[in-house]
Amino acid sequence: MRIPREKFSSQASPELLAALREIARQEGRQFQAVMEDALQEYIENRSRERPRSSVMAHFQATVERNRRLGELLAK
Repeated sequence: MRIPREKFSSQASPELLAALREIARQEGRQFQAVMEDALQEYIENRSRERPRSSVMAHFQATVERNRRLGELLAK
């Protein structure tokens, strides 16, 4: 299944574009795929107001697993 793409025009510093092209080259990927990943990650990071649920679940499991240690240290 092919995802439709939309062309757009923008500008960036030559250094930033060179770094992105180098990442694409090193990973053997197309520049547009690396750019799309970068945009997606930026949007996800900006929309996050709190830690991801998977991170919080891991934290809660760690707290539960170490509850007795926490009680001892609190004394």
